Amino acid sequence: MTRRNKNDYFNVPGDAPRPVSASVTRRCQFSEVDALAIAWHGRYASFFEEAATELGHKCGLTYEAMREAGVTAPVVQLHIDYYRPLRLNERFTIHASVIWSEGAKLNTQFLITGEDGACACTGYTVQMFVETATGEVCIFPPPLLTAFHDKWLAGIYD
Repeated sequence: MTRRNKNDYFNVPGDAPRPVSASVTRRCQFSEVDALAIAWHGRYASFFEEAATELGHKCGLTYEAMREAGVTAPVVQLHIDYYRPLRLNERFTIHASVIWSEGAKLNTQFLITGEDGACACTGYTVQMFVETATGEVCIFPPPLLTAFHDKWLAGIYD
């Protein structure tokens, strides 16, 4: 059995820069709940995606930027830990933080808090960079990711 984790999912070297984060606050909608008026468990991945999209805009790692750079970054791992349900019409905040990695991948942690501030859900995704033209996994970070890393190390996102 794996341990549920409200903290960090990734091991990061002590000299790594702090995570870059973005958040989205919204309301749980009728189309997202089940017959018990709680958010259906399958919706949480799309909640993560909303915050990840905001984070991508902050970091210059949008889907459009990736397409122009000739790379994609499909999700290869998704993990979710549920702690309490989100209810119909409840306001909640999705926090996304990209965690430092030297590789050609994006490690993103997520935290969803309810309107009371309590943790409703945590999780993470791992995305690997792939060259669009060949379908080959990138062994080294593509220039788009390297440019983001350079800005990150320079403290642009602090």
